[in-house]
Amino acid sequence: MDADLTPLQRWGVLAWAVRPAYLVIEVLVAIISVGGYSFVDDTVSDLGISRFSDVPAVMNASFIVFGALMAFGAVALFGRFGRGPMGVAASVLLVVSGISSIAVGLTPLDQYPDGHVLAATPLFIAQPAALVLLGLAVRHRRPTTGVVVVGTGVVCAVAALAFIAVDDAAGLTERIALWPVFVVLAVLGLQERRSR
Repeated sequence: MDADLTPLQRWGVLAWAVRPAYLVIEVLVAIISVGGYSFVDDTVSDLGISRFSDVPAVMNASFIVFGALMAFGAVALFGRFGRGPMGVAASVLLVVSGISSIAVGLTPLDQYPDGHVLAATPLFIAQPAALVLLGLAVRHRRPTTGVVVVGTGVVCAVAALAFIAVDDAAGLTERIALWPVFVVLAVLGLQERRSR
């Protein structure tokens, strides 16, 4: 039941619930890619350049759309995970992450290499931190969910550090840093819809 959700909050839940569709888009773009694309060695951003992809605009548009959905969901659901410092900080970090993703889509790696790296950096810092804070914010109402979300945030943070520090398996470490966030936010939003 979601009787106590406002219409805006219902839209926020929907925005987060559809975000896992990004994973399908990324996989499909990779499958039809050119140049021997590797999920283990090549970065997600490589799918947004013509050297690897026949449809780089699709990948870059997906960064923009799904980043906007993340930010919108965070704004729409503001306060649902707690109005204390952790809940507020988590919401702000998710908005920053969404803006970072939008900026990544607007600065393709092959056209704006420095701008692309600058645009992407906040995503790898803000998302794991947001998950940890969200997990801590919900732990009093849903202890198991809180532990899982905090743990996922820690895993994403470690993977983000590995992605930045280690050249080998850049595609794999990047996906471990980014992919879980799509699922965790969808689950959190849907749980919020049903829990009150």
